[in-house]
Amino acid sequence: MAKGEPAAGYEQLLQQARQLLNSYKDSEALQLYEQVISLAPDNYEALCKASFLHCRIGDRYSDETSKINHFLKAKQYAQQAYALNPDDAESNYVMALSTGYEAMVAGPRQRLIDINEVKSFVDAALARDNRHAGAWHLMGRWYFKMANLNLAEKIASKMLFDGVCGEATNEAAAKALENAVAYAPNNIQYYYDLACVYAEMKDASSCRNTLQKAISLNYQTTEELELSRRCKLMLQAQQKQQKL
Repeated sequence: MAKGEPAAGYEQLLQQARQLLNSYKDSEALQLYEQVISLAPDNYEALCKASFLHCRIGDRYSDETSKINHFLKAKQYAQQAYALNPDDAESNYVMALSTGYEAMVAGPRQRLIDINEVKSFVDAALARDNRHAGAWHLMGRWYFKMANLNLAEKIASKMLFDGVCGEATNEAAAKALENAVAYAPNNIQYYYDLACVYAEMKDASSCRNTLQKAISLNYQTTEELELSRRCKLMLQAQQKQQKL
């Protein structure tokens, strides 16, 4: 068996895990992916999906301890997947994703280091697969974050990375998020983030159009319902502003 490829004996578990993931049953899917990893530590698909799910599940917790535990596991699995296949889009994507979430619970200096590191993995993912919606989403968020650093963060970024954020603009963020929406048109998170960038750019028309598309989607999870609520509130505020 080639390194990182699923053995036939694990295919049934993987298939069940895929079905659970597609049905938004994240915890159950993660349990099966980790079961595969316990049996085959070099199973590439299971490592990538387990990393992705630990990020998504960890983000739902309000307490820092639970977040950190999930994000550490996410990074561990991502590093294992990356070691198996460093040139693949998915391993670079989960490295970028887990590093980004790790930054959320890090101190200010480490946060900037992690955010800077995210960009290299996103670049690698998109170089391998230019239609990877998740990577375009991370790219958009990276541009937006770096384009809107506060003064202290700008000074620290200049000292640490010699002004690496120079290429980051809100316009670049919008373009990247537009690509994410184009390649995954049913993901409300991408629409919401794009609308936020348009709002920052004072592009009211594009913001309203994006929000209207977002609220027309079908929702399956509580997170999506919450994002829909935020989109409706933002749209109401944009429409009210239009009338002034």
